[in-house]
Amino acid sequence: MEDLTPRREDLDPIEIASRDEISTLQLKRMKQSLQHAYDNVPLYKQRFDEAGVHPDDLKSLSDLSKFPFTYKQDLRDTYPFGMFAVPQDKIVRLHGSSGTTGKPTVVGYTQNDLDVWASVVARSLRASGTRPGDIVHNAYGYGLFTGGMGAHAGAEKLGCTVVPVSGGMTSRQVLLIEDFKPSTIMVTPSYMLNILEEYHREGLDPRKSSLKVGIFGAEPWTNAMRKEVEEAFDMHAVDIYGLSEVIGPGVANECVETKDGLHIWEDHFYPEVINPETGEPVADGEIGELVFTSLTKEALPIVRYRTRDLTRLLPGTARSMRRMEKITGRSDDMIILRGVNVFPTQIEEQLIATDGLSPHFQIELYKKGRMDAMRIHVEAMPNATSSEAKDTSAYHFSKRIKDTVGISAQVVVADPGVVERSQGKAKRVVDNRAKE
Repeated sequence: MEDLTPRREDLDPIEIASRDEISTLQLKRMKQSLQHAYDNVPLYKQRFDEAGVHPDDLKSLSDLSKFPFTYKQDLRDTYPFGMFAVPQDKIVRLHGSSGTTGKPTVVGYTQNDLDVWASVVARSLRASGTRPGDIVHNAYGYGLFTGGMGAHAGAEKLGCTVVPVSGGMTSRQVLLIEDFKPSTIMVTPSYMLNILEEYHREGLDPRKSSLKVGIFGAEPWTNAMRKEVEEAFDMHAVDIYGLSEVIGPGVANECVETKDGLHIWEDHFYPEVINPETGEPVADGEIGELVFTSLTKEALPIVRYRTRDLTRLLPGTARSMRRMEKITGRSDDMIILRGVNVFPTQIEEQLIATDGLSPHFQIELYKKGRMDAMRIHVEAMPNATSSEAKDTSAYHFSKRIKDTVGISAQVVVADPGVVERSQGKAKRVVDNRAKE
C-alpha cells in the first residue's frame, strides 16, 4: 500500500499543539458552551438548577463531572425543536434519526455549525490519507441521516471531487468505481463487504481498482475486517466516528500512518469515559461508556451526552489529541447470554478467522425451554458448499466462539447469498425470544 502520511505543514496547528494549549482552549470554549446551553435551552437550565450547578462553577475541566448527563430520550421528549439554543431563523439545516422506534431525534445546524462540521470531516479525510484533488466515492446514505451530507461537505471542503452515490445498487457502485476511478471510498464497513462480493461476482480483481483509502464508520467493526478489506483491495482502511447528536461523522478519525485508534478532534468535542452503571468518570485507559460535550456548537449545544458506545481514552500518537480505541460495542446492544456479556464484534472476529465461511452473519436470539439461546446464521464460501465442508466450518466456528467468548452457540451454515445483506448499517441481532 502507498504511504499516504500527510505532511506536517498541512495539518491544522491545533492538531499538533501542546496538551496545555489544547486544555486551555477547551476550558475557554467549555465555559462558553455551558453558558450558552444554560441561557438558551430550558431543559439545561432546569437540569443544572436541579443539580445545584451553574456554568460559573466550571473552574477546571474536571469540574465538568458536576454537571448532569444528556440522554437520547431528552431529544425525543423535547421533539422537535425543544433543545435548540438559537432562534428558528438561524437554523439552516435539520437532520434526524430514522425514527423507526418512535419519534426521530432532531438536530439542527447554524451556518457556523455546518462550517465547523465540514472542517472536522475534511480534517478526518486528510488524516485518512485523502488529498485535495482526489475523487471521493461517497456511499453513505443521503437524507435525514447525517452520514451522506456530512461526508460530502467535508470532502468538498478539503478540495476533493465528490461522487454522491449514496447506498444501494451495488452493481452500480462497482461500475462507478471502475469508471470514475476514485481514490477514496466512504461507506459502512458491512456494505464494503457487499461491494467486495460484487467485485468477485463480476469477475473483477479488487486489487486493481483505483481505491487507496476506505473510510468506514456508522457501525462497530473489527481489526480482522480491516485486514480482510485491506488485503482484498490493496488499500488503507481507517475508522471514522461520529453521531448526529454531537454533530455527525467527523468527531474522531484514525490516522493512516498509525491506525492505532481514533484521534478525537478535542478542540470541538470534549470526551469523557464513565462507568456505565455508576456514571462516575473512569481514568484514561479504562474501558467504559463514551460521553461527549460540544465546545463550539451553536444550534444544539450538547452537555455530557451519553453515547452508549464502549471504548477507552488513550494518549495521542500521530496527533496531540487523545485517541479513543475502536468501539467494542454499545452498552445497549450488548447481549447477556446466561450471564456472559457478548458483543456482535466478538462473533465477527471469530467468523473472519474461520476457513470456509464468508464474513456475512446474523445473530438470532431465541428460547430453548426456559433458557436464552443463540443461533448464528452464516454463509459458506463458494468453494466450501458441500455438506461435509459446511459441517466442518460450523464445528470450527462454534468451537472458536466457545473458546474465546465463553458461550455455546448453534451455527447454521447456508449457501452463499442467503444471509440478509446490508444496504447501510448492518442489522446484526434479531431477538425472537419474546415470540416463543
